[in-house]
Amino acid sequence: MYRYLEHRLAQRVLECLQRKYPGAALPDVVVEQPPKVELGDFAIPIFPFAKPLRSAPLKIAEAIRAEIGTIEGIAEMQVAPPGYLNVRIDRGWMAAALAADKKPDAEVPAGKILVEHSSINPNKAAHIGHLRNAILGDTFVRLLRYAGREVDIQNYIDNTGVQVADVVVGFTHIEKKSRAEIEALTRQPRFDYYCWDLYARVSQWYEADKQNLQVRLQTLHAIEDASSETAAVSELISVAVLRRHLETMDRLDIEYDFLPRESEILHLHFWDAAFTKLKEAGVLTFESEGKNKGCWVMRRAGTAKPSSTTEDTEEDKITEEDQKVIVRSNGTVGYVGKDIAYHMWKFGLLGRDFGYRKFYRYPNGHDCWISTADGEKDHPHFGDVAEIYNVIDARQSEAQNTVIEALRGLGHGEAAEHYTHFSYEMVALTPRCAAELGYKLSEEDKARSYIEVSGRKGFGVKADDLLDQLIASAKKEVDSRHPQIGEPERLQIATQIAIGALRYFMLKYTKQSVIAFDFKEALSFEGETGPYAQYAVVRATSIFRKAGFDPDTFFGDSAGQISAADLSNSLTGEAANEIWELWLASSKTSSVIDQCIATTEPAYLAKHVFQLGQLFNTFYHRHPILSEPDEKRKQFLLATVAVVRRELIRCLAVMGITVPPVM
Repeated sequence: MYRYLEHRLAQRVLECLQRKYPGAALPDVVVEQPPKVELGDFAIPIFPFAKPLRSAPLKIAEAIRAEIGTIEGIAEMQVAPPGYLNVRIDRGWMAAALAADKKPDAEVPAGKILVEHSSINPNKAAHIGHLRNAILGDTFVRLLRYAGREVDIQNYIDNTGVQVADVVVGFTHIEKKSRAEIEALTRQPRFDYYCWDLYARVSQWYEADKQNLQVRLQTLHAIEDASSETAAVSELISVAVLRRHLETMDRLDIEYDFLPRESEILHLHFWDAAFTKLKEAGVLTFESEGKNKGCWVMRRAGTAKPSSTTEDTEEDKITEEDQKVIVRSNGTVGYVGKDIAYHMWKFGLLGRDFGYRKFYRYPNGHDCWISTADGEKDHPHFGDVAEIYNVIDARQSEAQNTVIEALRGLGHGEAAEHYTHFSYEMVALTPRCAAELGYKLSEEDKARSYIEVSGRKGFGVKADDLLDQLIASAKKEVDSRHPQIGEPERLQIATQIAIGALRYFMLKYTKQSVIAFDFKEALSFEGETGPYAQYAVVRATSIFRKAGFDPDTFFGDSAGQISAADLSNSLTGEAANEIWELWLASSKTSSVIDQCIATTEPAYLAKHVFQLGQLFNTFYHRHPILSEPDEKRKQFLLATVAVVRRELIRCLAVMGITVPPVM
């Protein structure tokens, strides 16, 4: 309801000004939140209107207050110097709407959204950095779905790249294993761990003799030939590792709808179709001299000529520094070229499609599909979307911008505008965390604020190891607190706490922050953590259990015992301001989620959850709910708990966090 009132208020103020000053060019109405509820619930700065309306802000504010009329849900407006309208919400109206869980109709944009995330190379176990990508992407999907959008989740699989080739080299040239031996290994539990160690050994093999890099090049070419033995071995390895990745992410309740693979982009000639279009549109040009001789290149993002230019002049020609090589002189297409073709398919601009087959079924019955050359006849429709969000780390910014510029160059400006690079920074480890995981640190390492990880060096945290250790740490605490509970239930509670801790830790930092992961900080029951938020819900549930009420049906069961008038009376006056802040914060779920989507920043939701939890804990300690002698007052306090509990559960669910029965 907060979002509804905010939008309605801005609309009515603008309409009032348009009537009062017809024909004037008016800026947008900005609605702010005052620092204290004593000043009001909304504040509208009038200064931006002073110049276009040639009037003093206070005078404009007075005119608005006098002429705007009644607004449902708004109790009063006050003019405040030097030029504000302070607005108070009708507390009884808002509380009654919130208690009844009323949701005003909202316009949902048409069209399907595609969120691509994870995109882990299928050559070894997933690591802690992949978890940040997947948790950010999955949470953004949940945010969009909460807002009513239709979303497809895709996980792009680069199964023909250097990383996969290196593991193939490890099996065939270092360990000299046959295809049958490799196939037997793929059936072992955690085959991805085996590949993790092998990948590091291959890197050492290259460093020992640079001539060994020729084997990598030969393997890369062989993988692209679908009929080769090397391609068959690569398929065995990448599919087995990919299945392990899906199992790892399923532990975090992260699912995918479709796994498009680079091999099909090659074998189904996606690139050939895109290459033709790019050449015809003049996006790509052939270099006949210089360092890029024999290559097909395009302008780097940010160096394109003005749109008004129709012909190349000497000044407009691409310099070597401004060139991005898309097709190498040996005829092989680079990663960005294949990505351009893939994104043309995403927007329905390529004129080609994948084959599809079912690959993985989640415990809830949801099927994840994978691309093939020849697939099943009946399958969901993927691609042809209205908007794209690619969750890819900040190091890929240039490649992402190149794809966007290619779309623009092809004349698909609208598609380019609806393509968003959801960028984020890396995850590292605190020295304490690295030591807990068994890594030997130098004195210099111990003095660092964080330790970077490196897959090629074998230094890092496997995602499953991290989850296992978090669960084990949480279980020690659960075992000591609740020895009377059965072992399976204690393990389930520990798992919920561990996953909540991990997801919250990955989400509470803004995307552009480097995260230094730390076990102790993530699992703390105090401060800005997942367990702190979960505990607030557990505490609220406990209140209802002791009171003999079902918190989920409280308002329906107790409808006759608490009315809008009762809510209004309980929230009136300065003494009620503290509890009103809690109701007001509880009303902001949709508003905060809209903010997260508009800014592609889930950290705002984590901050909201923490603040709501803080307000609730203050309320809990100051108000003895169950011992309250006044029955109406007791019902009001229980209503407050019910609303906060419901909104915390909702917000945590959007973050992918469930709440255990006890902690």
